[in-house]
Parts: sequence; C-alpha cells; structure tokens
Amino acid sequence: MDYDAELDATGLLCPLPVLRARKRLMALDSGQVLRMLADDPAAIVDVPHFCAEQGHELIASDDDGSTQIYFLRKK
Repeated sequence: MDYDAELDATGLLCPLPVLRARKRLMALDSGQVLRMLADDPAAIVDVPHFCAEQGHELIASDDDGSTQIYFLRKK
C-alpha cells in the first residue's frame, strides 16, 4: 500500500504511539496516509479509538510477528 509518511513507534508504550501519531499527522495534508509501526499490545485498541475520536480513517491494520502495522488517512 502506498503511504506518504512513516512513523516507527516500536518500543514505545501507551500512550506514546498514539501521541506520536497525532503529532506526525499534524504535519500531513488532508487525505495523506501515515504508515505506523507499533509493538505495544495496547495499540490494537488505542489506534482505532484514536482514529474514531479524531476523525481519521484507519485504512488497514496488519501484524508482522510482534509488530503491528497501521495505515491511517488524515481527515
């Protein structure tokens, strides 16, 4: 999947992955896509909740072993 920016939030624990995603999305234009990597087990709940609360679209999520991969489209 194509994306415009990437955030490696591996090694960070809640709430840091979502806080870093929020900051990174602020720098993007509406409609651009952020690819985010995380390994915090809470991110499975936190990232979809963050998108719903902020109006961003969670396009896809997957995992690569212990790392979760999220694609977020900025509102």
